[in-house]
Amino acid sequence: HRYVREGAEVARHAFRVAAGLDSAVLGEPQILGQIKSAVRTADSAGLLGATLQQLFQRSFSVAKAVRSHTEIGSHSVSLAAAAVRVAQHVFGDLSAQRVLFIGAGEMIELMATHFAARKPASMTVANRSPARAQALAERLGAEALPLAGLDRRLHEFDIIISCTASSLPLIGLGAVQRALKARKRRPMLMFDLAVPRDIEAEVEQLPDAFLYTVDDLARRAAEGGERRQAAVQQAEALVDQGVSEFSQWLEQRGSVPLVQALLRQAEHWGDLELQRARRAMARGDSMEQVLAQMACGLSRKLMHGTLAGLHHSSGEAHQAWVQAAQRCFLADGPDLAEATPHHTGTCPVAHGHDTRH
Repeated sequence: HRYVREGAEVARHAFRVAAGLDSAVLGEPQILGQIKSAVRTADSAGLLGATLQQLFQRSFSVAKAVRSHTEIGSHSVSLAAAAVRVAQHVFGDLSAQRVLFIGAGEMIELMATHFAARKPASMTVANRSPARAQALAERLGAEALPLAGLDRRLHEFDIIISCTASSLPLIGLGAVQRALKARKRRPMLMFDLAVPRDIEAEVEQLPDAFLYTVDDLARRAAEGGERRQAAVQQAEALVDQGVSEFSQWLEQRGSVPLVQALLRQAEHWGDLELQRARRAMARGDSMEQVLAQMACGLSRKLMHGTLAGLHHSSGEAHQAWVQAAQRCFLADGPDLAEATPHHTGTCPVAHGHDTRH
C-alpha cells in the first residue's frame, strides 16, 4: 500500500522504521541494514541531496540510540536469529553441524548469513536453478547441490532450512525416514519457511526430526515482546527528540539564504564606512575623529531599519517591532523599562534614511 507523510511526520516515520518500531516484529534490526544499503546505492548514484543525507544520518543515530539505551536493543528478534537460537538449543555449538539451505531467495540468503556467522562445519545450497545455487554458494563459501539429488544426500545434513516457491512439498515423510535411518537416529532439525510448505507436515511426528515452520519461528521471535513493549515509550521519546532536532536543523537550513544576505549587507556597509574613513584620513582628519565617524556610520546603518520600523508602525505591528528589537539588541542588556530615557551617545539618532556614501 502507499501513504504520504508531510512535515515532521516524514522524519518521525524514517526514525521509527530505522529503529525497528514500525516492524511487524518489534525491534527487527534487519530493516536498518536494508535502509543503509539503499542510502549507499542512492548516494553513489548522486540522488541524495543535503536534506535527505541529513535525514538518513539522523535516522541511523536514532536507531543506534534506541538499540543502545532501551530494552529493544538488547535482543535480536529476527526470524533468522530465532532459527539460530533454536539450532543452538538443539545442538549446542554449531561448529560440528552441517547445514543445508534449499532455495536461493532473500530469506534463504538471510538465514545463511546468520548461520555462517556461527561457523558450522559445512554449508550446502540446493536450488532448482543450478546457476542461482552456485552463485549463492560462492558468496557463502558453500557447496552447490542439484535439487534432483537431494533425497540421496539428505542424511548428510544436521540442519535443513527450506524456502522455495514450489507448489508441492520437496521433502516427503519417506525421504526423512530413510535419512534418519541412515543417520542411526541422530536428530535432524528442519526449518520450513515456505508457504505452501516445502516439507510434509507429517515429518514433525517422527521422534528424531524437529520441524519448525515460519509461524513457529515468528512466535519464538516474539518471545520477550511484552518486555520490549515496555521499552517502546522510552524509544518513542528518543524518536521525538530526534524529530525535534531534525526539525530545528531544517528550519535553520531554511534561513541560510537570509543569513548570507545579511552578512553580504553587513560587509557592504563595512566597505562603505572603510572607504569614507580612508577619504577622511586623506583629508588629514585625526585618527580619533575618523574612528568615531566610522563607528557612528556603522551604528546608524545597523540600526536604521529597526528604528524606521519602530517609528512608522503602530498597534500590533509596533509591538512586534518592539519585541524583535529587544530580542535582537537588548537580549544581554537592560530591559526597556530600565533603559536610559535620554540619548547620550555621540551619534545622532535619526529615523530617516542614511544617505551618506
